[in-house]
Amino acid sequence: MRRYLIVDDNVAFAENLAEILRDSGAEVVVEALGPAAVERAVRERFDALITDMRMPVMGGAKLVHEIRSRDPGIPAIVITAYSLEDDLAAAREEGLLAALPKPVPIPRLLELLAVARRDGLVALIEDDPALCDNLCEALRDRGFSAVTAKTVGETDRLGAVRPFAALADLRVPGGPDGAALKCLLARFPRLPVLVMSGVAEATKLADGAPVFAKPFDTAKLIEALSALYKAPPPSKSWSALR
Repeated sequence: MRRYLIVDDNVAFAENLAEILRDSGAEVVVEALGPAAVERAVRERFDALITDMRMPVMGGAKLVHEIRSRDPGIPAIVITAYSLEDDLAAAREEGLLAALPKPVPIPRLLELLAVARRDGLVALIEDDPALCDNLCEALRDRGFSAVTAKTVGETDRLGAVRPFAALADLRVPGGPDGAALKCLLARFPRLPVLVMSGVAEATKLADGAPVFAKPFDTAKLIEALSALYKAPPPSKSWSALR
């Protein structure tokens, strides 16, 4: 049985959502405030976190950060009526499974929760906005969360995340080919990598990592990523990337 933690200061809304999830066969815990939710997440293990963004005492972005610092593997879904707020941008930097609007699209929420993967965070380095969005959606449909960077600088400033793998374009703005991936591998030397590239000479920097030449079959890329998710941690360090 899957277990979910819902956090929303609108208790009536939270309990209504919890009842829907319970009817689907899940066990659900509801908390009205962030600090209590953090304490609960320390004591108990959940398959996903569902949180509002605008709450007293502790907002949704801070809540995701605090819970992830204690349980890095938990998938997080935020629900908000304010899609352009700064807090939502901050929450995305933590690597969300999804950000859903209010009123909540229940069928979509149920779909996401059904496939949500613990420890399924992917670092996605890609400067093409359309491709990045398409990949994020494909990852989401398979239960993977994503944290994204489109430049070398953004890669270097990625938050305190713990991805299990990376999808990386070797040529992004802000540095020479491979620089963004080097930033990521400096933090996670054994991180499995799938390289995406439309430039043949750039793939010479892949140092043995699997390469998907653009335009690639997204389904095959996600299949390869799924295989990495199921595989044991690699013994090889990619820190020697040229």
